[in-house]
Amino acid sequence: MKLRVLVFLNALAVALALAIVNYYFQQKLIDMALTFGVALIVSFVVFYYLIERFVYSKIKLIYKLIHSLKLGKDLKDALGEYVSPDPINDVEQEVKEWAHEKKNEIENLKKQEQFRREFLSNISHELKTPLFAIQGYIEAIQDGDIDEVTTEKFLAKAARNVERLSFLIKDLDAISKLESGEIPINYARFDLANLIHEVTESLEVKAKEYKISLVFKEKYDTPTFVWADREKIRQVLVNLVDNSFKYGKENGSTSFKTFSLHERVLVEVTDDGSGIEEKYLPRLFERFYRTDKSRSRKEGGSGLGLAIVKHILEAHEQTINVRSTEGIGSTFAFTLEKAAGKQNITT
Repeated sequence: MKLRVLVFLNALAVALALAIVNYYFQQKLIDMALTFGVALIVSFVVFYYLIERFVYSKIKLIYKLIHSLKLGKDLKDALGEYVSPDPINDVEQEVKEWAHEKKNEIENLKKQEQFRREFLSNISHELKTPLFAIQGYIEAIQDGDIDEVTTEKFLAKAARNVERLSFLIKDLDAISKLESGEIPINYARFDLANLIHEVTESLEVKAKEYKISLVFKEKYDTPTFVWADREKIRQVLVNLVDNSFKYGKENGSTSFKTFSLHERVLVEVTDDGSGIEEKYLPRLFERFYRTDKSRSRKEGGSGLGLAIVKHILEAHEQTINVRSTEGIGSTFAFTLEKAAGKQNITT
């Protein structure tokens, strides 16, 4: 309908122009009217044919191709697609949507490039720090200008930096395998409360070093059977507790809570440490991302603990989130599937 109106207006303009020219030369209204009528009909037919044949049909084809591309269909099938009565408007909408999608893709690519740069910068820093330390200690020993006691101290420090490198490489390898699905998830039915007790007992010595108490109240200490990989969930708990040590406060506490949520169990690990600014929360589970770089590097660790936690839980098809208030503390909460008539399997 819009096309016909457009053609009619163009034909009307041409016919009117010819009628005016005819009247100018002939000075007869009858000839002017006749010229106007004939010119209007001829112009309408010619314009309509030309636009329909050479323009409109091409727009229909463009619309079909764009529509097929958006649906992911083979272009060979495009000509058989249904075209609406107003393909010009549809093409406009399709192009706008396409442009919006491409804009989003470009923005995502920019974010990925920024993440890649930060990742390379971070991993370079994490590797160089212990390597330079090891190199310095070894060169000092090779110079031979230090006594035996100092030599032993330097060797011990070099060994600790080698251990730090080993942990870093091990964690990077673990994340890589978790992302690619190379590490199997050995699902089993186990008591989560019992596992939390084991984790708190294994970390008691470290907790005393940080002067932080581990709390798992009796009301949560009832058998809670879940369906997951026991050893990997142990690693999740250890990493979360270890993170609370690094950012906790002296004489503070880290507590565990469990809640039943229909077919899931919610586990919360809460500390009363320094807390995290809200602007940092969306990136907290990225590899090597640190909210307080100077302090966290001083405390040690690979900077991959929370990233590993996220990947382990995603491999279980579960979620983890964090809420935090600066100066008050943080709570990491994740879900696990309840064990109900499950049998041990490996995926």
